[in-house]
Amino acid sequence: MEPRFRLRLYLLTALILVGFGTLLSKLHEFQIDRQDEFLALVPGNRTVTVREPGIRGEITDRNGIPLARNLRNYVVSFNLEEILRAYRLQHDESPTLDRLTTQDGLPRKRSEKDIVTIVNEWTIKPLQELGLAKNYNASALRTHYLTHGGLVPFTYRADLTYEDFARLAERNLEFPGVTLSIRPQRQYAYGTLASHVLGYVKQWEKGDISSADKRAYDHYIGDSKGVDGVEATMDEYLRGPEGKKTILKDEKGRTIGMLDFTKPGIGGQVELSIDARIQFLLENTLRRAGRAAGVVMDVRTGEVLAMASVPDYDPNVFIPPFSKPQIEKIDSYWASPRLSPFTNRAIAKFEPGSTMKVATAIAGSIQGLDKNSYNCSGYVPYGNHKIGCWIYNMKGGSHGTLSLPSALQQSCNPYFNQMANAMRWQGMLDGCSLVGFGNKTGIELPNEDPGLLPGSRAWRASYPNETMTPALNAMTSIGQGYMLATPLQLTAMAAAIANGGKYYRPRLVKKVVAEDGKVLVPDFPELVVDLLQNGVKEDDLALIRKGMYMAVNVPGGTAGKVRMDDIEVCAKTGTAQTTDNGKKSNNSWVMAFAPYEEPRYAIVILVQAGTSGGGVCGPLVNTVLTGIFAQENGMRLPLKPQNEYAGHLETIAAIEPLPDILAAIEASEIPASDPSVTAQPSEEDIGETGNEISGIVPDVPSGSTPVLVTPKPTITEETDTEGQVLPRAIPIQE
Repeated sequence: MEPRFRLRLYLLTALILVGFGTLLSKLHEFQIDRQDEFLALVPGNRTVTVREPGIRGEITDRNGIPLARNLRNYVVSFNLEEILRAYRLQHDESPTLDRLTTQDGLPRKRSEKDIVTIVNEWTIKPLQELGLAKNYNASALRTHYLTHGGLVPFTYRADLTYEDFARLAERNLEFPGVTLSIRPQRQYAYGTLASHVLGYVKQWEKGDISSADKRAYDHYIGDSKGVDGVEATMDEYLRGPEGKKTILKDEKGRTIGMLDFTKPGIGGQVELSIDARIQFLLENTLRRAGRAAGVVMDVRTGEVLAMASVPDYDPNVFIPPFSKPQIEKIDSYWASPRLSPFTNRAIAKFEPGSTMKVATAIAGSIQGLDKNSYNCSGYVPYGNHKIGCWIYNMKGGSHGTLSLPSALQQSCNPYFNQMANAMRWQGMLDGCSLVGFGNKTGIELPNEDPGLLPGSRAWRASYPNETMTPALNAMTSIGQGYMLATPLQLTAMAAAIANGGKYYRPRLVKKVVAEDGKVLVPDFPELVVDLLQNGVKEDDLALIRKGMYMAVNVPGGTAGKVRMDDIEVCAKTGTAQTTDNGKKSNNSWVMAFAPYEEPRYAIVILVQAGTSGGGVCGPLVNTVLTGIFAQENGMRLPLKPQNEYAGHLETIAAIEPLPDILAAIEASEIPASDPSVTAQPSEEDIGETGNEISGIVPDVPSGSTPVLVTPKPTITEETDTEGQVLPRAIPIQE
């Protein structure tokens, strides 16, 4: 064969092969890749798979009282592809909408289906006849269709009454593409109660659908997720297993029947260690202050019986659909960063002040220094500066020679300055680390702060140009300078001292149980450190407990206002110098446990802008302990829904003890403080501050104004002009 004929034959063969390949490619596209699209255009029955979210598990207190539960929510959703398909079966042409878009930097005109007009005419108009139509945001519907097509149903109404739901269910076959469903809606039964512990949930984000789910489902509804608190940390247990429906529909999109149904499962039930009634007592007590936090712990297990922070917030306002007052309330939560209602102050860092002297005593015990006596001449000099004792700063006086119990009773700064430098900063670092300072406790909450322990790796990383000097070590010993700790850390330390040296990991989650009864998280206390196996002796702890007992029960102690008539309480007060919005201020503390013999409870209360630990926090600790022991003796502590407490920024000089504590508790009438008429502190309430001098300790950022940014929920858009499907009311002219 001549070459030219051979070439032509090759070219012809190549063209045939290319054409055949193109044909095969198109056949694969039409028969495989776009099969569903073309089958949908052929009249006949078809199946639709629907993904349904699991049902979120409940959160209860230790006694089974539901704190977060689910209500029934009746929802009307539109499947926009099905509505469009049903419309096209009855109409030759679909209404279109011209849009101006930008492509390659140039304005372009494009035409698209006017899904809003179709929905208004084809679906909402007959709903109006049933009296079930509602104004909506048409722009949001149009964006939803362009983004998700028929995969994600458009939620039209989520506020139906049961009667409306039943009426529409009877006529549902007349509305192709309209789906009725019952979805669980989260509810926090007691309002703001334990809001910082519980957190809240956020509706699912429509952009979170995986490629696999897009292939597996025709319609997809996702799960809400926990944003803060236990809702966030226990999210994997609280989410229920997803459900799946396979529905048979006719060519008009009407449901013929259910072919298959896997019911959505219920998530695990999370039982907290919280006692709801003690929580209620603690929260109402803290409302006597402007900004405060408190923790109550069972010293035998590390279980947190109550954890509260004020100001607080209502997690129910984050549950859609959102009303205008809800949106205004959510916006107001972010309006004041200093009040910071989202911050859980119980796990935020603050200067611990003289409560840190107990940690110094533990570190000194390991070094064998707790039996030593040190002399207080009023101050300890460091170069040209001196750290004064509160008695020297107030009166020019001194404590003289003191033992460890007396130094704790009278909160003497020079005693602990000298003890700290006798063991040097490494000894302080080792001993204080042993009882959790400088590290997160590991409690089941997000955003826990580890605090800051001078000399630690974290401190050196934060302040690479600083070195540990005797002055800085002395400031650490009295909870000033760079030293920062959380109320929870101090509570865990107090519990370890009370129970004989066992440091348990603080825990909020008592157990988690699946729907089938399987225990997912067991009820088991976790021992982190036994002080008795790390150099502390039983008689060392006895000396510390004696000093805390004397601070409450012996004249001259700084914690006299914690004293109870029938229960022996041990405590340590603290008043830390700090800055508040750039101005000098104090934070007040009381750390306590009770009873003295066979202790059961540890408690810490912090008040920001409190002038003294004894005068401000002492009466608050007394109130909480009085209520707890009254409950042990048969009194039923009150419990009811709480509203938000906004707090205030005023300085609190002292808080008056309640004249009849039990009557106030029983009637739920613990009065909030009025900072304009706050009582003046007595002489024994004032003091304890470290007299921090510039030149000894540099001006370090204060840990006392914590601000935590929490994600905002997805807000449902308000109605717009195109979504105004109901006629406006016409005022009657007189």
